[in-house]
Amino acid sequence: QVQLVESGGGLVQAGGSLRLSCAASGIIFNPRAMAWYRQALGKQRELVATITNSGRTNYADSVKGRFTISRVNAKMVYLQMNSLKPEDTAVYYCNADLPSYGTKWGQGTQVTVSS
Repeated sequence: QVQLVESGGGLVQAGGSLRLSCAASGIIFNPRAMAWYRQALGKQRELVATITNSGRTNYADSVKGRFTISRVNAKMVYLQMNSLKPEDTAVYYCNADLPSYGTKWGQGTQVTVSS
């Protein structure tokens, strides 16, 4: 069974840092790309950052210079979040583009930034 499991969310003060982790299991072929999305209460889910197999990254304008996406191997991705702001408060979801499977989502992890 294909699974994406996120961890690392929590409560932090503005200006603080958190690191989110996402581990993929049950997959046969390595993901073509992995990404982090977030969804704040009452808002649509939005793309935060992506990283491809070749290591190419892309970020939403709102997090550029503060967040860093990285991959230790093909099945583990991190999101380092620095200089957090209250507007970063959201449920963060891991996403993987899997060959012969399609798109897979994790269950989400809550990030709350207090002012």
